[in-house]
Amino acid sequence: MNEATRPPPARIQYLKVENYRALNRVEFKKLTPMTALLGPNGSGKSTVFDVFAFLSECFESGLRGAWDRRGRAKELKTRGSDGPVVIEIQYKEPKLPLITYHLAVDEREGRPVVVEEWLQWRRGTKGKPFRFLDYKEGRGRAISGEVPDEADTRKEIPLKSPDLIAVNALGQFADHPRVAALRDFITGWYVSYFSVDDTRGQPEAGPKERLSRTGDNLANVIQYLAEQHPERLERVFEVLRARVPRVERVLADTMPDGRLLLQIKDAPFQHPVLARFASDGTLKMLAYLVLLHDPDPPPFIGIEEPENFLHPRLLPELAEECRKASENGQLLVTTHSPFFINALKPDEVRVLYRGEKGYTQAVRAADIKGVPEFMQAGALLGDLWMEGHFGMGDPLVSQGGPSPARKAKA
Repeated sequence: MNEATRPPPARIQYLKVENYRALNRVEFKKLTPMTALLGPNGSGKSTVFDVFAFLSECFESGLRGAWDRRGRAKELKTRGSDGPVVIEIQYKEPKLPLITYHLAVDEREGRPVVVEEWLQWRRGTKGKPFRFLDYKEGRGRAISGEVPDEADTRKEIPLKSPDLIAVNALGQFADHPRVAALRDFITGWYVSYFSVDDTRGQPEAGPKERLSRTGDNLANVIQYLAEQHPERLERVFEVLRARVPRVERVLADTMPDGRLLLQIKDAPFQHPVLARFASDGTLKMLAYLVLLHDPDPPPFIGIEEPENFLHPRLLPELAEECRKASENGQLLVTTHSPFFINALKPDEVRVLYRGEKGYTQAVRAADIKGVPEFMQAGALLGDLWMEGHFGMGDPLVSQGGPSPARKAKA
């Protein structure tokens, strides 16, 4: 799709999670197109990241697989909690009211059960919110139509099993376009578990449109871009040359046995180097650029700790690449790097820490006393964090909570 004709992306504006490991109850309000999670080890950054991965996997391979892979209720639910795991998002499609999606999952006899699932919106500024999809344990009703209204007829549509997600099931039918839009939105998410070692392999030849979560098909995606979007690939090479000295271009050649050979050509030398001998940082930067310059970008991208294997001087520029990509999709990044954070705005950063009871708490950097004033005076956000001005999320402070002098604004 041409960039000029691509419709504006849907945006997640709010996230609430309950009883998901250390996330006993945490809310993220006023989410921006690009959001970075900052905090010490064990503060819950990866757990928030995994919430998106869990929801994405529920839609891709089913709730039971996603639940079992995380150790079922014993490992997934918050210790000492009796309630279900709850994930609630509010998202906005262009020219439509804000939609709330609520999913609550619990376990019965070792099997996950959708105890509650609903979709609701408010028509107009003063309209009363109403649910146009409402299910409990596989039984419920939904309203069809492009813009379902309270006066429309609700139709009972039972599901085969209580572990089926209604949005995933009904979203495959054309008479539920709003449900289908949410299903397409979530199934389009890209939550990265990138591995540099996986990019060094030699996959079977054949173009692939999108980078896999581990990056093991990087050569296939470069082949696809070379064949279908050469101008986009040249842009990737242009940025890569500016970030990694001497790199001229990347080649994906088919071998006689049908596998793809990824090679990287340095400018001074005649023959390219096999990708398995290239540096970790070069391969990681290449993979990120391929992802961020996707011709058909995912509506949501999650990246964990992009600073690994990269020179600190490259991180502010990578943050800017992420911000550009957020014009066509939403990005969530977890990081420990002040260099990456230096390129961000206070409303784009959430500071995570564990409270006195051991549960994850989250605060916007923009809501921390003194931070906006320092920023207006020209300070950089990452530097403020390293100098202790956040007053929370410090790995050297017990519990990592806010000091009395650094309480967040109410």
